Amino acid sequence: MVKRLYSRVLAGVLLACVAAAGTATGSAHAASEVRLKDLGRFLGWRENMLVGYGIVSGLAGSGDTPRNQATRQAMMNMMSQFDLNLTQDQVQSRNVAMVMITASLPPTANVGDRIDINVTSMGDARSLSGGTLIMTPLRGPDRKTYALAQGPVTVGGYRFEANGNLRQKNHPTVGTVPQGAIVEVPVRAELVTQDGYLNFVLRNADATTAERIAQRINETLGPGSARSLDAETIQIRAPAGSYALNRYVARVETLNVVPDQNSRVVVNERTGTVVAGGDTRIAPITISHGDIRVTVTAEYSASQPELIGVAGRGVRSLVIGNSDLSVDEPGQTVAASFPHGSVGELVRALSKSRVSTRDVIAILEAIKAAGALHADIIVQ
Repeated sequence: MVKRLYSRVLAGVLLACVAAAGTATGSAHAASEVRLKDLGRFLGWRENMLVGYGIVSGLAGSGDTPRNQATRQAMMNMMSQFDLNLTQDQVQSRNVAMVMITASLPPTANVGDRIDINVTSMGDARSLSGGTLIMTPLRGPDRKTYALAQGPVTVGGYRFEANGNLRQKNHPTVGTVPQGAIVEVPVRAELVTQDGYLNFVLRNADATTAERIAQRINETLGPGSARSLDAETIQIRAPAGSYALNRYVARVETLNVVPDQNSRVVVNERTGTVVAGGDTRIAPITISHGDIRVTVTAEYSASQPELIGVAGRGVRSLVIGNSDLSVDEPGQTVAASFPHGSVGELVRALSKSRVSTRDVIAILEAIKAAGALHADIIVQ
């Protein structure tokens, strides 16, 4: 009875989608405009990665163990700068830890600007909580020092251990130093090429979107101001004077364009999530969906030796398992004709009728395999 009711509900849902599709095809979806700065960036406008290694001191016995030769060597090198010459056997402290420091340098950075840094343990330290980072140079890919890092490490967790009891929250071997690095070398983004052009790069390459951007710029700045080189790059003529570059860039990146989007359906089978664009269309198709349920039940019973008194040494109890497998197949499946519509309408209607997400995913994959879903299904 339940199976027949489920089949009738699903058939009603599909027929309701057919009725809703007739209305949807008559009305066009209003496309929204997006600023150019939200679609891409100017070539040359990028952050620069910085990296360095140093020492965190002031730990309460939670630092690296003495068997870490790199930490002991780093401590010797640091103390030698203060005319303290020690051997590795004389460095036995567990209040220090060798760490790696990473940071991002903005495209435009002046001397004295502060940036955030991340600190991660490189040895076997148990926690960086309460430690202070000693002054450490941060270098770029060209091995030049661009910033100096130093300050107290903030850890969003803890680790306490006593008498075999352990309590830990998050990762205490990873921390941050807000505004912990000072820029020492200024950086300037080079936006204009040698032939006097600006290159705007799309985050998602699309030939239609690139052509629309070039047309919009030409309408605003004059004919011949921009052209699309490929599906990702739009070449824009730079202004004559460098003093007007910032105003020119600000004017271009605030222009509004309607981007063209590829139809995609994202399916996450682990969590049962389906994400699809509301304008993803479905071609005329007939859907037939059924359900087979397999149930396995197991019962365990113990067989005791039927002996009076004490059993022999080799006599043991025997556990017997009895399994029962049943297959429940509905008497009829659902068959409905779906002339036109969108994925959003189908999924919305199925969800309102309490159809499981797993069944929705199976229906979408079957429609795609039949060639009626004109979109890419991305399975995560």
